[in-house]
Amino acid sequence: MVGAGLGFLWFNSYPADVFMGDTGSLAIGGGIGVVAIFIKKELLLFLVGGIFVIEALSVVLQIIWFKLTKKRLFLMSPVHHHFQLLGWSENKITIRFWIIAIVMALFSLSTLKLQ
Repeated sequence: MVGAGLGFLWFNSYPADVFMGDTGSLAIGGGIGVVAIFIKKELLLFLVGGIFVIEALSVVLQIIWFKLTKKRLFLMSPVHHHFQLLGWSENKITIRFWIIAIVMALFSLSTLKLQ
């Protein structure tokens, strides 16, 4: 999994030559889920996959907010499209999301010793 991830990231740097798609991302997500179950830390998946949780929650919030108020909470959902419409470049959004993901992953790793 590490080799596949590094190979993908190497060729996915800007501008992307390779796109992962559902097959690869579901396999990686399944692998991470299995590891979480084996070490009995299932709740850490919300931190490890924090960006994905935020993206999914932005869609849910947009739908609920629109049904309640008939107005949009974000310019577009998922939230990375909101930032694009605000004028952020794709690189800026990607790097910021990487930073958030790294911080969440490090925080998740730091909690593994707290038992």
